[in-house]
Amino acid sequence: MKLLGKTAVVTGAARGLGRAYALRLASLGADVVVADIKLDGAAEFGERLNASSVSKEIEQLGRRSLGIEVDLAQRDEAFRAIDAVLRAFGRIDILVNNAGGALTPAERSRASESPEEDMRFLLDVNYMSAVHCCQAATPIMKRQGSGVIVNISSQSAITTYKQGLLAGYGAAKAAVTHYTRYLAAELGPHGIRANCLAPGVMMTARVAAQAAQRGVGTDDEAAQIPLRRFGKVEDCAGVLEFLVTDLSQYVTGQVISVCGGAVLTPN
Repeated sequence: MKLLGKTAVVTGAARGLGRAYALRLASLGADVVVADIKLDGAAEFGERLNASSVSKEIEQLGRRSLGIEVDLAQRDEAFRAIDAVLRAFGRIDILVNNAGGALTPAERSRASESPEEDMRFLLDVNYMSAVHCCQAATPIMKRQGSGVIVNISSQSAITTYKQGLLAGYGAAKAAVTHYTRYLAAELGPHGIRANCLAPGVMMTARVAAQAAQRGVGTDDEAAQIPLRRFGKVEDCAGVLEFLVTDLSQYVTGQVISVCGGAVLTPN
């Protein structure tokens, strides 16, 4: 129970990777807030929960939980959500900014042709959502003199994706990556660490459902990865455990690529 007595906020936690992060933190003893634009989002891609919601799953593990349905791309909503966490739990020890994704059509995602509305949307849901939550939570962490921020980046942010696809998504996640380095420089003297976790292709329910349509997560792509498989949500959850516990107490401002070796260059 490495995180007993801690309060964690995980954004985009109603399904997929975010759910795995939330459950891992709860299994380590943390009380976990599930923040998502759709708290019933798992049903959209056929992901089966062990209870009626992720918050209920967390409670089954013996931890407290709160579900907040919120559009974190809206600054006021993000600040209200963080304030609700503070009122309910009295502190915020861990912030995992996972909300977002490559949520626009892949066929129009190349750098030279992505529509403006796609680019702005991807920046809002991937980058600005993280900025809003960080800016809302860091004053609380400063008062505590402690805290851990893990921003979820992407393989697409630290290398180019195949055929130049996902350019806007990669650019938004690259902004998250460098923003995290600035957070680390600023917040280190306050006892707050900030790092990035950069997943490769993870075989979540959404990726599996959309693989054929989007050309992402194909067998040919898996064959190019040194470990010869796509990631599982537990692969990322294990690295998150490292980043939020004292195992990484002297690690800040770093990017850890969880990609099976798909990226073999410095981040």
